[in-house]
Amino acid sequence: MTTSLCVLRASQRHSAIENRRARGLRALRGLGLLCGLLVLGGCDAAQPGASGTPAAATQAAALQPEESRMWMTVGARRFAITLADTEAAREFAAMLPLSIGMPDLNNNEKHAELRKPLPTNAIRPGTIRTGDLMLYGSRTLVVFYQTFNSTYSYTRLGHVDEPAGLAQALGSGTVQIEFSKN
Repeated sequence: MTTSLCVLRASQRHSAIENRRARGLRALRGLGLLCGLLVLGGCDAAQPGASGTPAAATQAAALQPEESRMWMTVGARRFAITLADTEAAREFAAMLPLSIGMPDLNNNEKHAELRKPLPTNAIRPGTIRTGDLMLYGSRTLVVFYQTFNSTYSYTRLGHVDEPAGLAQALGSGTVQIEFSKN
């Protein structure tokens, strides 16, 4: 009886060891697959013109349909803006051309009241990014020229495609900004 118990226990141990090996191999295969996907993703990001680079932003801007683009002119600087796919953005674009004086607020944004309210779909973005074009409430147009965290709610209108130099162009105090379709 003792011999048969020892054989049974040895058999169970052998089976348990085989199960662990099989689980380990499955885990190792899964890890290999995950690493392979990460490497492929990294290769795509390293390609010239991959998203996140200025060349990619320029190419993306060139591929945007005219209905989803507008321009913001500040002094001699002109910035392309890609409009958000929102009702508010479409109605804002329908108001163009628009020349408006925008005073500074909090050293990170320019704001102005629009002549008519726009539809809202406010969200709390958490992080405001340099170049965001937003609507606060239903009538306050806001151009952000600094990245920061915020608890306020906004309706997205669009984003400046290449915001480099935006803060310098907007300067301090009130600035006259022209928004146009072309």
